[in-house]
Amino acid sequence: MYCTINIYIVFLPKIKSMGTPETSNETLNTVKTPLSFDTITEKAFAWFSDNMETLLFISIISIATILVARTVNNFLIRYYKRASGKLHIDLTTFRMFRHLVVAAVYFIGLTVIIFHIPSLRSLSVAMLSGAGLAGIIIGFASQNTLSNIIAGIALALFQPFRVGDRLTVMNEYGKVTDLNLRHTVILTSDNRRLIIPNSVISSEAIYNWTIEDPAIIWPIDIGISYDSDISLAKKIMIEEARKHPKVMPPQTLEYCVLKPGLLKSDILADQLNPSVIHTIDPDFRERGQVKIYLTEFEDSAINLRMHVWFKDRSDAYSAGCEIREAIKARFDNEGVEMPYPYRTIIFKTDGNKEKASEKSASS
Repeated sequence: MYCTINIYIVFLPKIKSMGTPETSNETLNTVKTPLSFDTITEKAFAWFSDNMETLLFISIISIATILVARTVNNFLIRYYKRASGKLHIDLTTFRMFRHLVVAAVYFIGLTVIIFHIPSLRSLSVAMLSGAGLAGIIIGFASQNTLSNIIAGIALALFQPFRVGDRLTVMNEYGKVTDLNLRHTVILTSDNRRLIIPNSVISSEAIYNWTIEDPAIIWPIDIGISYDSDISLAKKIMIEEARKHPKVMPPQTLEYCVLKPGLLKSDILADQLNPSVIHTIDPDFRERGQVKIYLTEFEDSAINLRMHVWFKDRSDAYSAGCEIREAIKARFDNEGVEMPYPYRTIIFKTDGNKEKASEKSASS
């Protein structure tokens, strides 16, 4: 009996202490009491003291990663400047390779930091264990970024254009100044930077004016009236085209099978025949001829199209405008009439007068 009573005496205070409203109110008041600034400072200092080694390691690895990435980037740039004249390294491939190497350095530094911290390491293991669902979520979230990266690598490998090429894409003409993992930068003719995502430009139809043979046949359309002498007009057009300094002289180039990316240095251009700098198609070995074709008869004009050879697309537009101006001056001096529309206007009163005169004449 003594033991039983003794047991109740031991446990009753505990039950009472757990269930009394006074104790619960005290607990709530303790929870609701705000922390003082000193308490927060002490806890923050204690946390930094406990994790000082980890924070120091993260700082060292982060600084080392940035320094190594910049050093590698500068080293690759200097190496390209020294070796491009001897090895003829393609600039587009080199830039893509440089971006990938720098990204790999940052990825290695981030991996070292993650696997050094236990909590991040366990989180990464959990993410890898659930890679199926995580992969689907990350794939949808970064679909555009991944497509741009994959398209950029494909552009660097297959090279539909290179850095320095002149393109017409999305109704814009310009020069390619950069190709990285995300986008392509094109400097337009009016000094604008057109930034196109790699996934977009890889699916566009592109006019590449300099990928193999930069020489181009540029059309110049001129219209003359039906009363003008066609032979005289052709003679004037050919003479004015030949006078322009940027028009290529007649020449025949030998067929060349060298790949376009092999010979691109200015030093080689000075030492070798220009015909071997770019791939010459056998159908266009003869260049420099100025040819004129009568394209169509319109209501008020005879349209003539002149084909002129230029060494580069960048010279064609401005030179074509200057040639048109010179042709117009020669036409005015030698009596070749430029077309303008004719209109015959018949007023109703004039028609009534003609009918009345016809009736009087018949009577």
